[in-house]
Amino acid sequence: MPGYYDRYINLVDDIEILDAFEQSIQQIDQIDIEQLLQLGDHVYAPEKWTIKQIIQHVIDTERIFTERTTRFARQDGVTPQGFDENLFADNAKVNHRTLESLLKELKSVRMASKAMFEGFDDETIQHSGNNYNTEMSVLAMGFTMVGHQIHHFNIIRERYLPLLQN
Repeated sequence: MPGYYDRYINLVDDIEILDAFEQSIQQIDQIDIEQLLQLGDHVYAPEKWTIKQIIQHVIDTERIFTERTTRFARQDGVTPQGFDENLFADNAKVNHRTLESLLKELKSVRMASKAMFEGFDDETIQHSGNNYNTEMSVLAMGFTMVGHQIHHFNIIRERYLPLLQN
């Protein structure tokens, strides 16, 4: 289990990776958009991201992780650079976007990730590379992507939705 990323991987049910991707797509489809729209730009604490910023963060991170996963699968040996998630969030400029457009993009990105994993054979899924100072297999990267979405959806449910009760 790769250190640090186990916090995401452990959130995913013990199922096949393609089933995990499919469940995550269903979770996107089940989001109560009306509830999230009621939150608007409210945050649960100072310096925290808005719902739109969280969704954009999941999209951006998935794109970065799929690029890394492709490198690991193709065994090019390049160690990808890290990224500053707060800098990304600050520069994402999501205010002009609708929540619906962000969720549509998230679903598209997730479906593309699933399609990428459908193309991997048993040997490729075991290839590994350095994911920002952590050796990870292609398979572990897939579970990290799914778990990362679960993590942020949990934060929305546990920290943001209670704001609607006040």
